[in-house]
Amino acid sequence: MLSGLAHAQTAPARTAPASPPQAALAVPAAVQEVRTIRSLRVEGAQRLEPETVLSYTRLRTGDTFTNETVDQAIKDLLASELLADVSIDTTGGNLVIRVRENPVINRVIYEGNKRLKQDKISKEVKLAPRQIFTRTAVRADVARIIELYRRQGRFAANVEPKMVSLDQNRVDVIFEINEGPKSKVRQINIIGNEIFSDGKLRGEMATKTSSLMNILSSNTSYDQDRLAYDQQKLKQFYLVEGYADFRVISAVAELTPDKKDFIITYVVEEGPRYKFGPVTVDSAIRDFDDKKLASALTIKEGQWYNGKAVEDTIEQLSETAGAFGYAFADVKPEYERDREKLTMSMNFHIGEANRTYVERIDITGNRQTQDKVIRREFRVAEGDAFNTFLVKRSQDRINSLGYFQDKFEIERKEGSAPDRIVLVANVEERPNGQLTLSAGFSSLERFILQASIRQGNFRGMGQTVSASVDYSSYSKSVELGFTEPYLFNTNIALGGTLFRQDYNAFNYIGSDRSTTYSQVATGGQLVAGLPLTEYWTLSGRYTLRQDNVTLDKSSFYTNGACDPLKAGRYYCEAVGNRITSLVGVSLIYDSLNSRLRPSRGQRISVGGDFAGLGGEVKYLRARFDGDKYWNVGSGFILSLSAEGGYIHSLEKAAEGSDPVRITDRFYLGEPQFRGFDIRGVGPRVQRIGFTGDAAAGTQLLITDKDQIVDDALGGKAYYVTKAELEIPLGAGAAELGLRPSIFVMAGSLFGITRPGRTIDFEQAKDGSGKLLFNKDGSPTLLPKQQKDTSGNPLFVVNSSGANAGAVTPCQVGYGTTPTSCVGTSINVAYTTTPFFEQFVGDSARPRVSVGFGVNWNSPFGPLRIDVAKVLLHEKGDDTKLITFNVGTQF
Repeated sequence: MLSGLAHAQTAPARTAPASPPQAALAVPAAVQEVRTIRSLRVEGAQRLEPETVLSYTRLRTGDTFTNETVDQAIKDLLASELLADVSIDTTGGNLVIRVRENPVINRVIYEGNKRLKQDKISKEVKLAPRQIFTRTAVRADVARIIELYRRQGRFAANVEPKMVSLDQNRVDVIFEINEGPKSKVRQINIIGNEIFSDGKLRGEMATKTSSLMNILSSNTSYDQDRLAYDQQKLKQFYLVEGYADFRVISAVAELTPDKKDFIITYVVEEGPRYKFGPVTVDSAIRDFDDKKLASALTIKEGQWYNGKAVEDTIEQLSETAGAFGYAFADVKPEYERDREKLTMSMNFHIGEANRTYVERIDITGNRQTQDKVIRREFRVAEGDAFNTFLVKRSQDRINSLGYFQDKFEIERKEGSAPDRIVLVANVEERPNGQLTLSAGFSSLERFILQASIRQGNFRGMGQTVSASVDYSSYSKSVELGFTEPYLFNTNIALGGTLFRQDYNAFNYIGSDRSTTYSQVATGGQLVAGLPLTEYWTLSGRYTLRQDNVTLDKSSFYTNGACDPLKAGRYYCEAVGNRITSLVGVSLIYDSLNSRLRPSRGQRISVGGDFAGLGGEVKYLRARFDGDKYWNVGSGFILSLSAEGGYIHSLEKAAEGSDPVRITDRFYLGEPQFRGFDIRGVGPRVQRIGFTGDAAAGTQLLITDKDQIVDDALGGKAYYVTKAELEIPLGAGAAELGLRPSIFVMAGSLFGITRPGRTIDFEQAKDGSGKLLFNKDGSPTLLPKQQKDTSGNPLFVVNSSGANAGAVTPCQVGYGTTPTSCVGTSINVAYTTTPFFEQFVGDSARPRVSVGFGVNWNSPFGPLRIDVAKVLLHEKGDDTKLITFNVGTQF
């Protein structure tokens, strides 16, 4: 253990001869003996030179000394913190200074520290290897370590220093740390509040009491700075409510005896509530009309006083002045309080200012991104008159690039003259490449994997290069893309993509996968964008694609032709190889403050496509897409979005068929509509088989979803709407990058021609000719014998010969026509097992889902999880509870 302070040894005082007694005389004070230093010698020094030891004293050979001189020398030597013990022998005037040096620190060891890593503690303490050990330094370091833990809210932390002696006068210093629990806020008391309840005021504070309701909050521990912040929060709350005289009389935090919790007590004085008196504007700038400015203000006489509204008004007037070129306009509110009438008259004085011009635009911090990529987003140029609106718009456009830090702001600095301003874009580049990996699970598709890579600032020139690959049992696709946002340094964007998509529509019957049709699409697209105004853009596109739709001939063909009985007439009609030549145009309005994480503004897109400029497919298609964002305060962001489309064929269709091919229709589901699986919404045909035996009366419809053939047909019209509220969390959750939201969605897919029935089975009858039904209410259906194209009944050759198992119109023998039958085998009828076919889901009635989702900037990349519950759906819709995707940036 660390020992106590070293003691000092001094020479014994010599006894003076007794003075003879003198009557009636005062005894004189003792006079110290003065002697001369004959020699000086240092003993016990190992690392220190004797001259170094003597340099800390005033003792010199030949000088005189007294006991006081010796005592002072010992004090001086100990004050040097080089020595652990000092004594001086003064026998005969030959002074011998005996010293014991302080040890050298070999190691500094920390034990028990889990919440604070060693590197954080080492930066704060003074002791370090190869330094001189002193007890003073140890005590100081103990105090520093305890202070570090107190900053973390651990007021019960205790540090016990220990020393382990080693050879060569070395020591290991060990700090045994007992971190203790975080000192939580057990209770918050508020005294003096009458208008607002304790709970309401506690809700306005950043500090929260330790409870199950606040288990995820990081603000339940005591923090002195947060205590001061909460006082400001209380004052702001009361000022917003009109209590201009409110004040916090005292705020006291008391630590409980066990040092585990704090009890905070606020004493407040609310005061009366005020209303606004006359509100005026006094402008020293000649261009402004004071009365017009005052009439345009949001605060009016008679309204309840609101401190936040006053701040907003100051900002509003500053922005107005800036829009007219007065960048440094000084707006000061002048208050006139009437305590009798309880009114607060306001006069906003706008000081005299010069019209300001942009002297220059400085761009710093961009290592990869070229200056021109940033400068071309500025709506003002060097030499232009300053305009706050255009500067704000420039800031939003740079934020929308996604190349730099969140909440980037353009700084304003004074120029070389009073009428000059310098705009500074101090950017902080962040990874603008994005690698996204998505995974999902569906009862129909099983696992789904998607991967994409995107470089949003290729070569630092603002170009975009992308590639994506999708793989599942449902579909496979590859896509490559490139976009140049400023073609030949003009304000024209040009981009293109090449793609290959292999889509398989199928169902699982039990554990067996049954493919219905395959679609392979190969092609490319060119897109050009031309800004019309600051917010309006005209976009044009041209797409050329080839679609090849095929069916498995062994499963869906009979006699070399697609069999509607096996595949369905809607799929047989889609079979073939077709080329689509499509030209489209869109008109886009975009005022979002950021395209990555918008919090205000709107985006509307209206577009149309015409297929028929060559090729074999002809149709018209219209689409609408709109989003609106509001920052509703306190970090909440509300968004509303809507999209829809309609497609109209320019071709004629056969009776019972829809003129729009199944491959050109809209589809709806994940990811557009949370709560539903991919293509899980809209018209579909379901084939439901039977179990049991019709003849025995045990025939029942199959109810197992995995045993039902479910073919999504798409639709000619659709709509989707969504309302979403992003919810802010505490500082701890924000540091983790958690951004939860709640949402409600509604939409539908509909509008196709009802397909004709594939086959009509005969319903069984009893002996009296009455129709029979199964126990579940479904009709009792009998197997139906198939016929060839001429209407001849078909049979299956029932023999072991060469034609065994072949389909023939011969009831006996084998042949291709009923008149060419050869052989004696008695064949069996070629029948189709009965099934119930129904057309469902073609309804414009809205499907509705509600749920919540979380965006998380996880260590392995951005992660999005959505949990959605479907409230309204139509028969046949395929729902899905949970979806997620994950990616990373580089």
